[in-house]
Amino acid sequence: NINPGICGLKSTVNVKADENSNVEIKIESQCPHIKNMEKELKEINGYKECFTKFDSSQVYKAASKHCQHIACPVPSGIIKGIEVACGLALPKEVVMEIEKE
Repeated sequence: NINPGICGLKSTVNVKADENSNVEIKIESQCPHIKNMEKELKEINGYKECFTKFDSSQVYKAASKHCQHIACPVPSGIIKGIEVACGLALPKEVVMEIEKE
């Protein structure tokens, strides 16, 4: 579950991995741009995706094509979900706090 902040357009990302780290990604989102990313995220090897560079990432390529706001945390959340689904990380809440002085 990703609450992106001020826009308030929450997303839920479900990631399932098979024994070869191939992942199936389902996105439910109040943001149509994020929802449109789902169709670009087919046939992804999760292990490869988690250890690639930003410019080679299928998730970030889809975000570049569809996402309207570069600071959106949803693409990062998708990568985190892939890590957990593939057994590359334990599930742990990620928190980003921004304070203005």
